[in-house]
Amino acid sequence: MKTMPLSTYLSNVSSLVYGCMGLGGGWNANAITAADVNQANMAIDSALENNINYFDHADIYTLGKAEQVFGHILRERKSIREQMYIQTKCGIRFEDELGPKRYDFSTQWMTHSVNKSLLQLNCDYLDVLVLHRPDPLMEAHEVADTFHALRDAGKVRFLGVSNMQQYQIAELQQVLDTPLVVNQVEMSLHKHDWLDETVYAGNTDGKDINFTPGLLQYCRQNQIQIQAWGSLCQGLYSGVDVSTKAPQVQQTQRLVAKLAGEYGVSAESIVLGWLMRHPAMIQPVIGTTNPLRIKACSQVSEVELSREHWYALYISAKGQELP
Repeated sequence: MKTMPLSTYLSNVSSLVYGCMGLGGGWNANAITAADVNQANMAIDSALENNINYFDHADIYTLGKAEQVFGHILRERKSIREQMYIQTKCGIRFEDELGPKRYDFSTQWMTHSVNKSLLQLNCDYLDVLVLHRPDPLMEAHEVADTFHALRDAGKVRFLGVSNMQQYQIAELQQVLDTPLVVNQVEMSLHKHDWLDETVYAGNTDGKDINFTPGLLQYCRQNQIQIQAWGSLCQGLYSGVDVSTKAPQVQQTQRLVAKLAGEYGVSAESIVLGWLMRHPAMIQPVIGTTNPLRIKACSQVSEVELSREHWYALYISAKGQELP
């Protein structure tokens, strides 16, 4: 594997990430079917046709079947690998004979996970390895040494994290010999604690916000790409039935539809465009397996919301005016 400069990686990845959690069938022990392979083929083709070249996995998605069905396709269609950037996540261990569900950033488990993912994905290397959720027992030097060994063996190019706050990131970064490239956290028009944290700074109305103050700013200052999982809110504002949902959800769905008409784009692209209008250069992860909806998401490239429309969506989703 050739060493890729960080600047090349950053300049070539797409502004949207295709999340592969929905591939491979259900979260069960059922075998992968021909229908699962066909679904994955259509999703991959739709992503690539719509200029989405970044694919996000995790070793646990559909109990490993998401990576397996993806690897089946790469085995059959070897030429498309070089069109892609592939990241996968490790560190979550489900309950087994050894213990309960837990997180594990030990050398043994990280190495095992990478080797298993490479086998399942039918890949020689991963573009990015992401630590899935913070492990309270993490030894930063151990993680760094493990990553360096995996990278030097040609198995991994870059390292990222997920669901971490800046103090955990800083502890890890200080012992790495290369920059962390990604922090993936839940961010959307519906889950907007990350934004409320900045608006309610010093205001007691924001005391119950569950987000780490300064995380966005830290990532921006250190050129760590913020990826947003859950970015489409599971279709909450772009088509699902919300007749039993809270009034602000119904109101926001109507507003999204109205703006989609005004901008001449899909509702999905308005929801994603709201995230991407933020100066943190957020990279949404989309998880739909519907090729038409993947195409609808790609229309976000045609959207730049006005300041007024951005605030209108934010306030509508909050259900109250700003302080």
